Amino acid sequence: MFLVGLTGGIASGKSSVIQVFQQLGCAVVDVDVIARHVVQPGYPAHRRIVEAFGTEVLLENGNIDRKVLGDLIFNQPDRRHLLNTITHPEIRKEMMKETFKYFLRGYRYVILDIPLLFETKKLLKYMKHTVVVYCDRDTQLARLMRRNHLNREDAEARIKAQLPLKDKARMAHHVLDNSGEWSVTKRQVILLHAELERSLEYLPLRLGVLTGLAGIAGLLYLLAPLPSCPPLAGHSQRRRPQALISSEAEAGHNCILFPP
Repeated sequence: MFLVGLTGGIASGKSSVIQVFQQLGCAVVDVDVIARHVVQPGYPAHRRIVEAFGTEVLLENGNIDRKVLGDLIFNQPDRRHLLNTITHPEIRKEMMKETFKYFLRGYRYVILDIPLLFETKKLLKYMKHTVVVYCDRDTQLARLMRRNHLNREDAEARIKAQLPLKDKARMAHHVLDNSGEWSVTKRQVILLHAELERSLEYLPLRLGVLTGLAGIAGLLYLLAPLPSCPPLAGHSQRRRPQALISSEAEAGHNCILFPP
């Protein structure tokens, strides 16, 4: 078994690519789905978010209003760090559990959708393959404006807040270019799937098991407790949450709860 790290950027088309991999029968751990799951009413992260940000972040049915919460943290690093310390440990726990389930079911590799794969770099050494869903800047901007009903200035600000896709593409083993027609992108995904399947032929079963266990061990390592969440006001001696971002310049809108 081996792990494949897949990432992209806002409006790059990563979710659509994931759907194709799933249709091809691949085991995919979708962090976007997990991030929504762990903040549902009744879960620890939901309670802690309400305690930290107030009831104004709730919808009438008790669910988290992602738009309101996203607006609260977008340009406020303190609030974003606080949200990260609440949600990231819960998300990583679910990632580990889902990966282990696939391992027990006999899958030879698992695709992990990791929005901050290259920003944090913590999981890179456990990935046999890394994949970036790329599109050119003009296409990304147009898609984001159309999808989120944003003006050009707001859309550019959101793109600028993330690590540029061209930088991620340079660091990845595989790049899926989603700048053009979707049929072309889908063909690239099918070809990559075939390449991943072929690579299994050269991976002895025993080595595959060890590789998979090493990857799961990496996820377990990241489950180490983060610093406890301080009150929002007056916490001048904050400690940086581990394994979230590598520098303030990379922080931007980086929050797994609001992935690219």
